[in-house]
Amino acid sequence: MKNILIIDDSALMRRIISDIINSDEELHNERFAVNGLEGIALLESGFRFDCIILEMNGIEFLRTMNRKGIKQNVIIVSTIAKEGARETIEALELGAFDFVTKPDSLSEAKGPEFSKRLIRMLYEVCKIPIQNKMAKAAREVKKELSRTAPKKQPGTLGVGKSKLVALACSTGGPRALQYVIPFLPENLDAPVVLVQHMPEGFTASLSTRLDELSRINVKEACDGDVLQKGTVYIAKGGSQMRVKKSAGGYMLSVTVEAARNGLKPCADIMYESLMNTGFEEIICVVMTGMGADGTQGILQLEKTNKIYVIGQDAESCTVYGMPKAIADAGAVDEVVSLKQIADAITKHVGVR
Repeated sequence: MKNILIIDDSALMRRIISDIINSDEELHNERFAVNGLEGIALLESGFRFDCIILEMNGIEFLRTMNRKGIKQNVIIVSTIAKEGARETIEALELGAFDFVTKPDSLSEAKGPEFSKRLIRMLYEVCKIPIQNKMAKAAREVKKELSRTAPKKQPGTLGVGKSKLVALACSTGGPRALQYVIPFLPENLDAPVVLVQHMPEGFTASLSTRLDELSRINVKEACDGDVLQKGTVYIAKGGSQMRVKKSAGGYMLSVTVEAARNGLKPCADIMYESLMNTGFEEIICVVMTGMGADGTQGILQLEKTNKIYVIGQDAESCTVYGMPKAIADAGAVDEVVSLKQIADAITKHVGVR
C-alpha cells in the first residue's frame, strides 16, 4: 500500500483528499501538514512518502526540498486563476510530477471526476499497475495497432522542401519542453505545432515561460494564426487545434469542442489534420506522457504523407506511455534521450 502525505492549509480539502485516497485499496493517507514548513519538518524527521499532494502555495516547499536534496514525488493541486497558472508552471519546473486543478465547488470536489483524476495520477506516480477495464481497453488498442501498423523503414529527409514539426507530450511535458524548445535555433526551417495536455488557462503561462527561455518564438495558438517558420505554436488548453490550408500557406484552426478520449487538446486530432497537406516532410515528435495520444493520428498521417518519427527514450521520460505506444506500433524512426531531441529536430529540419 502506497503512503501519501497531504499538505494543504484547508482542513476541508485535507479531509476530502484523504477520503479519496483512503477509498482506494492501493493507497493510504494518515499524515497531514498545514503548510510547507510542517511538510519539510516531517521529511527532515525521517518520514518518506510514495507521493505528496501539495497545495498550490507550496512553491517554497519545492525550493527547500530541492535545496536540501530531498527526493519525493509531488502532485500539485492548482487553481486555474492566472496567478495559479504561473505558479503551476514554476512548480513543474522545480520538479513536481504533475498537477490537478482544484475543484471550484464542494460538490465538484466530492464528485467522481476529481477523484478519478487524482487516483489515476497517484497510480501513475506510484507505478501501480491499473488492473481495470481501462487497462483492458488499452491492451486491446495495442493489439489492434500491432496488427494494422506498418513497420517503419529508416528514411532520410530531403533538403530545401517544405517542412513541419508536430510535437506531442503530456505528463512531465512542461519540464521536459525546457530541454527542447529553448535549444531550437531561431532560424529553424519549419514551423512547430505542439500539443501539451493541459486545461484551459495554463497553456498561456507555459507559452510565455518557454518564449522567455528560447531563441525561437513561442506563442499560444490562436484561431487564424498563419504558420511561420521559426515559431512554436502551443495548442490552447481546453480547445482542439488543427492545421488547415490557406491562401499561399497554412493556418491554425483553434476551436472549443468536445474532448476526444478525454483530451482537449488532443494530439491525434492535430496529426489527423495534417493528412493530405502539402508538406513534403513532417517530423513527428512524441515525448513523455500517460496514455497513447498521438499514435493513431501518426499512423493515419503516415498513409498520406512522408513523415519522420522521433520518440523519447524510456529512461528520460517522466512517464513512458505515449512514446512507448508509438514505438510498440512500429512507427518510430529514431529513439533519443530528452536532451538529444532538439538536435534531432534541427538535424532533420535544417535552418534557413
